[in-house]
Amino acid sequence: MLIGLVGKPSVGKSTFFKAATLAEIEIASYPFTTIKANHGVGYVKVECIDKEFDTNCNPNHGFCLDHWRFVPVDLMDVAGLVPGASEGKGLGNQFLDDLRQADAFIHIVDVSGTTDVEGKPTENYDPCEDVIFLEDELDKWYYNILMKVWKGFARKTDFGDVALSEAVFKQFSGLKVKEDQIKDVLRKLDLPKRATQWSDGQVMGFASELRKKSKPMVIAANKSDFPGAKENIDKIQKQFPELLIYPCSADSELALRQAAKAELIEYIPGSDDFKVLKELSEKQKGALDKIKKNVLDVYGGTGVQEVLNLAVFDLLDYLAVFPASANKLADSKGNILPDCFLLPNGSTALDFAYFLHTDFGDNFIKAIDARSKRALGKNYGLKHRDAMEIVTR
Repeated sequence: MLIGLVGKPSVGKSTFFKAATLAEIEIASYPFTTIKANHGVGYVKVECIDKEFDTNCNPNHGFCLDHWRFVPVDLMDVAGLVPGASEGKGLGNQFLDDLRQADAFIHIVDVSGTTDVEGKPTENYDPCEDVIFLEDELDKWYYNILMKVWKGFARKTDFGDVALSEAVFKQFSGLKVKEDQIKDVLRKLDLPKRATQWSDGQVMGFASELRKKSKPMVIAANKSDFPGAKENIDKIQKQFPELLIYPCSADSELALRQAAKAELIEYIPGSDDFKVLKELSEKQKGALDKIKKNVLDVYGGTGVQEVLNLAVFDLLDYLAVFPASANKLADSKGNILPDCFLLPNGSTALDFAYFLHTDFGDNFIKAIDARSKRALGKNYGLKHRDAMEIVTR
């Protein structure tokens, strides 16, 4: 799974990325600081099951803090997008090429209104314009991919040589678009049966819906602690009620995580508070007090962890599942509950077995719920935070 951070330059994408990954990257307040995409590992937050078994886990991947499991996901921070990117303006061609393999987007929007459409300093800018232009550029990206071959394969589908969904699927094969997603969009839209009869507007409408379906997006309303930010957040939510929007302060999250890494404070990402562990300088104390007052007390968190969780569990509809034996929680090396995996909602016990290993799937007998010790069949539908053992022949 790959989550792409998108948005115009200088809105805090790289700060969000560094806060989420603590990777060492360049951060600056001028356009196109990021030239090549930054890749790193972020983490979604899941309530660990170890507490239910009166123990503490030892993760193989990710980490656990106070019974909160942090499960790794891939993050990518790409070059800033400006109007005209779909036509190659700015670093548009590189930006779009980087985004091909993303499963979902987090659109970082500067809700302080202090950067213009190209990321340059200004005042009283309407951040709703950023939502409009980015959606438009992404739609044009899909539209241009379609139009490169539209006339040819529209005729082929009309003559029955190939199904329209199959033809579109092949054209978008490099963008991780699924054929089922294409079929869902075709069912949703009232389009002529013959593709050659589609108007240009209908092709654009189809491209837009397919983009939204195959690359879902959450908006991180960044710099939410700046003057005027709350009013701008309300404005965006009112103008785009269909979009998932969450207040965010990437700067604050980065400061808290760095302070925690230096063991100055105890802080669990996504929390609404922190605990001071060491004596702080006046400057450090003032900075943390400001974060507490202007961010944590106002929004209940910095929003960075919440946005990551929204992208994985709400947009992409994934579940966290723990491999666990009812009688033995440790692996052969003695690690307690070492793994937690992310699987698509709708997955079954058999899917989980195949996810763990092909041999587990091929030789599946049953699954056993680690909590209840109840036997589960291959068609059992997985639930979030399930814990189970796969029994094979």
